[in-house]
Amino acid sequence: MKKAEKVLDIINILQREFPNPPVPLDHKDEYTLLIAVLLSAQCTDERVNKITPLLFEKADNPTDMLKLNVEEIREIIKPCGLSPKKSKAIYELSQILINKNGGKVPASFEELEALPGVGHKTASVVMAQAFNVPAFPVDTHIHRLMYRWGLSNGKNVEQTEKDAKRLFPEEIWNDLHLQIIFFGRKYCPARGHKIEECPICSKYARKGI
Repeated sequence: MKKAEKVLDIINILQREFPNPPVPLDHKDEYTLLIAVLLSAQCTDERVNKITPLLFEKADNPTDMLKLNVEEIREIIKPCGLSPKKSKAIYELSQILINKNGGKVPASFEELEALPGVGHKTASVVMAQAFNVPAFPVDTHIHRLMYRWGLSNGKNVEQTEKDAKRLFPEEIWNDLHLQIIFFGRKYCPARGHKIEECPICSKYARKGI
């Protein structure tokens, strides 16, 4: 089977399993999405969704966030882990948005990645989910599955992103990266993975995984 046929089959399976993938992090606008994605680093979406309502009740925009101090933010977000770093980043990026952007979240990779605590993956999620710009954020699920399916060499997330963008049509990136995440959670976990029960790995898993 040619790689193009395999890729098409994988797309069709993902489409069948998760036709309308929801955005996993609860938010109401670009700012609350940016904060939620920042908090999700090394933390589950489920936990972030329990903590963000407590934070957003006090501050769901940059102006109100600056009325809190870093320690108050830290206290609320502590269950998400890395709270000293994340609370400082939330406070500082809110300051920058007020001072340089009129309180608005910028719709460009370059400007987003220049904000404290915002890396390429966070910027990609915001661009895809808030601004509907094609992007392919690679999380641990996508990195693991692309390797398992023989679509990337597993070297690093940068390589996985390049391979995903090369193999999959740009117009489906924004849904597809979510479909892969949901597929990974349901069928393709890091541990206790049953290849024969996985609709994709049972057909395409690389040898020796």
